[in-house]
Amino acid sequence: MEFSSIHHRPNDNYGYPINTETLHIRLRTKKQDISSVGLIFGDPYISNNGQWQYEELPMSLSGSDTRYDYWHIYVKPPYRRIRYGFKVSSENECSIYTEKGFFKEPPRDPGCYFAIPYLHQNEVFGAPDWVKDTIWYQIFPERFANGNPANDPEGVKPWGSEEPAVDNFFGGDFEGILEHLDYLENLGINGIYFTPIFHAYSNHKYDTIDYRSIDPQFGTKETLKTLIAECHRRNIRVMLDAVFNHSGYYFPPFQDLLEKGEKSKYKDWFHPHSFPLKGGERPNYETFGFFESMPKLNTANPEVKEYLLEVSAYWIKEFDIDAWRLDVANEVDQPFWREFRTTVKNIKPDLYILGEIWHDSMPWLRGDQFDAVMNYPFTNQVFRLIASQTINAREFTEEMTAIYHSYPTNVFDVTFNLLGSHDTPRIFTDCGEDLARAKLIHAILLTFNGSPCIYYGDEIGLTGGMDPGCRKCMVWEEEKQNTELLNEIKALIHLRKEERLLANDGEFKFLDTAGNENIVAYQKYNEKRSVVILINPTDVKQSFTLPVDLKGRTLMDLRTKETTQVGKFELGGYQYKILAINH
Repeated sequence: MEFSSIHHRPNDNYGYPINTETLHIRLRTKKQDISSVGLIFGDPYISNNGQWQYEELPMSLSGSDTRYDYWHIYVKPPYRRIRYGFKVSSENECSIYTEKGFFKEPPRDPGCYFAIPYLHQNEVFGAPDWVKDTIWYQIFPERFANGNPANDPEGVKPWGSEEPAVDNFFGGDFEGILEHLDYLENLGINGIYFTPIFHAYSNHKYDTIDYRSIDPQFGTKETLKTLIAECHRRNIRVMLDAVFNHSGYYFPPFQDLLEKGEKSKYKDWFHPHSFPLKGGERPNYETFGFFESMPKLNTANPEVKEYLLEVSAYWIKEFDIDAWRLDVANEVDQPFWREFRTTVKNIKPDLYILGEIWHDSMPWLRGDQFDAVMNYPFTNQVFRLIASQTINAREFTEEMTAIYHSYPTNVFDVTFNLLGSHDTPRIFTDCGEDLARAKLIHAILLTFNGSPCIYYGDEIGLTGGMDPGCRKCMVWEEEKQNTELLNEIKALIHLRKEERLLANDGEFKFLDTAGNENIVAYQKYNEKRSVVILINPTDVKQSFTLPVDLKGRTLMDLRTKETTQVGKFELGGYQYKILAINH
């Protein structure tokens, strides 16, 4: 037994409440080193003749990655408090693992054990309930549709007449989006994520000039109110993009600092290293990356904090938005985000707060900052499996198992899953414009745990490389759209809405694929029903037998509605199946 690989902490992804009665407890052990794990637990204040009273329950294996096995259990402490440890057994050894280390026998002193002192309601992670049911659609407003040429910026190009560049404009606006809400509703979209809409210099608008003004090329505040009201009438939620890490070069406080230098009243709004300010390859002031046009804001400064929090509140109060997406969220100080959460949730308690973080995000997901992050680790692994084909099914399963266990389950259920965005190459391009692979990668997106997002145009096979290539004008001529891909995605969205287990209303686990490691298989289930998703990421036919005893029960293919009592399936190259069985 390798003791150094056994790990638990009574917080974050290893021990946490899922409601005011139930704890989810996990343990990590070396892969294939441990044969069974039991949870030893009891109330810290209950004893008999001076002996602490505890009970023991078996834990289940919830998954395995390249190095570790993960075990889990749900328990309901009757008095909402618990002391606990683990009985860890291998083929020839048994040990008791507690906060104080390893023992041959269970210690009688409850002080030796891990503790969760009390299950408080306000410590239960609580993202808005509606997020689980949301299918997001990301719109880059400048490139979605031009509904009003009268507000076009100077030098606008005819729609789609040339390749996107860092400095060209095509006139996309709010009225264009309004004209195509029927399209989004028909697709099955019920959440729109807009990249920045505030007054800015560039076509991408991540270089804000005025945080309280709409960029004139998109329309007016009244038009935005009409757009949001029309979205809400169709039960479509609206998420705006907040860029609080940095401003734009032409943000008036930064212009004042450029002009007045050390005498500027806005000196402490930014991070100047010396004066006069100089841009270039390595500016002498802090920026996003090294982009001189994006000076970093000092969000710890009380004036900056007050300004940005007022901006956050303004768009909720005046426009009734449903969510904020927070750009470069990991580079803003966490005390700011805690105040941000308090501010916006006091106005609208079910507002969704989404942070842009590309790495392990647990520090921001403890219930005091964000509701979710953009799940780029998911993006990367799905890309490697289907698009670049640099990992196989077994490796994908192991990598995703590690990612899944790195967060609490109620956090992962609302994470923002995406295949592409304004920052990545188009997924159809990444898939080599292979229709079968494009269908398959969207099947994973729309059946996996989390809240899925489609980048505008991906559903019709829009192509493009890294930005700005991924920011083409939306194609509205049906004869130029990949309608086969579009119809497949529509059907998947419909199925996700129809089958509650696909929308995260249950448990999740990867299935054992020892019988054929070329298959990815995962299960979403509750006490009454299971849905199993089978993925063949290879270009050749694969056969797979479900690792469960059907006991005469009937499986239904949710796409074809065909039924069978046989658990063996054939999947053609790049094909998938979505199967349901009642328990």
